[in-house]
Amino acid sequence: MFRLFFGIIILLLFISCSEENLPKPKAFLKLEYGEKVYRELTVSRPYSFEVSNKIILKEMPKKWLKIEYPSLKATVDITYRKVDNNLRELLIESEKLVFKHTSKAEQITSNDYLSDQKKVYATLHNITGNAASQLQFHITDSINHFIKGALYFKIKPNYDSVLPAVAYIKKDILHLIETFNWEE
Repeated sequence: MFRLFFGIIILLLFISCSEENLPKPKAFLKLEYGEKVYRELTVSRPYSFEVSNKIILKEMPKKWLKIEYPSLKATVDITYRKVDNNLRELLIESEKLVFKHTSKAEQITSNDYLSDQKKVYATLHNITGNAASQLQFHITDSINHFIKGALYFKIKPNYDSVLPAVAYIKKDILHLIETFNWEE
C-alpha cells in the first residue's frame, strides 16, 4: 500500500512539473514618425491653412481636398460648402455624419475651437472604438463658408492598432484648425 501511495505521488510530481506551451499574443508594429514641418496650403481655395510636409495633397472638384498620409494608409477628406441661409442644416448634416458611427463607437467627445478675430468657429469630434472614422471636424465663419473634414483609414478599423496614427494625424488637424483662415 505504501509503495502504491508513494508511486502515485512521484507520478503526480512528474506530470505537474511539465512545461506548458502557451501561444504568444499578437504583437503590434511600433510606428516611428519623423519630425513634421508645416507649410502654407498651395492651392487656391476660399480658405487656407498649414499642412504637414508628410502628406500628399489632392485637389478635388467643388473646392474640396483630400489630404493623404501614404505611409499610414489614411486620408483626411475635406468638403467645402457655401453657406446660403442654411448653416443650421449644414451643422445638423455634419452632426449626423458624426453620430452615424455610434453603433461601432465606444465614445464620442467633442471640443470647440473659437477665434472671433479670424471668424473661425470649429468643432473636433473624437470617435473611439472600431468606427470607420476616428476624427471628424467642421469649421465655419457662420455667414458664408462651411468646411467638413473626416479621417479615414484604408484598412479595416481596429482602434487599438490605429490609435498611434490617429494621435499623429490629430496633431495635424489641430494645427490645421489653429492656422485656418478664410480668404475673402
